[in-house]
Amino acid sequence: MQDADAFDAVYRRESEMVLLFLARRTLDPELALELTAETFAQAFRDRRSFRGSSAPEERAWLLTIARRQFAGFVRRGVVERKALASLGATVPQMHEDDLQEIEDRAGLAELRRTIGNELARLSGDQREALRLRVVEERSYDEVARTLGVSEPTARARVSRGLRALAQGLEHSSRSGA
Repeated sequence: MQDADAFDAVYRRESEMVLLFLARRTLDPELALELTAETFAQAFRDRRSFRGSSAPEERAWLLTIARRQFAGFVRRGVVERKALASLGATVPQMHEDDLQEIEDRAGLAELRRTIGNELARLSGDQREALRLRVVEERSYDEVARTLGVSEPTARARVSRGLRALAQGLEHSSRSGA
């Protein structure tokens, strides 16, 4: 993958896999497209440091970069466009039909239903703590004050809620729900 032609072949083979991976995490096809572009921009810059020699190693490397891009998005709350700007790349504008196709292929409607069902199973305290911390991006101190509990209690509610949500989603994916 050292040269641009080899990288192009990897992009053609793996871009859809990366896009669907990110769409399933963001639940937003446009954001998934942006993060996919950033993933490949980063991979292109780092291609000379890639030491693998097989397609599964390339896929694992790209998914690691994609996970980092997603984690960075979550931390920042906004996708930075540095990688795209540095390469002079732009995010392609998608039509509504294209976005719907990504949603359908990634199974986002079903994933949203499953997440909604799993959230409904949480206790009200856990659900509210998660809403404040994850959706509203409040600090633990703010979550604690809003809920009228100590900060350790707020942290515990968020942690338990996330753990229960993850277990429920894992169970749902195993059972095919």
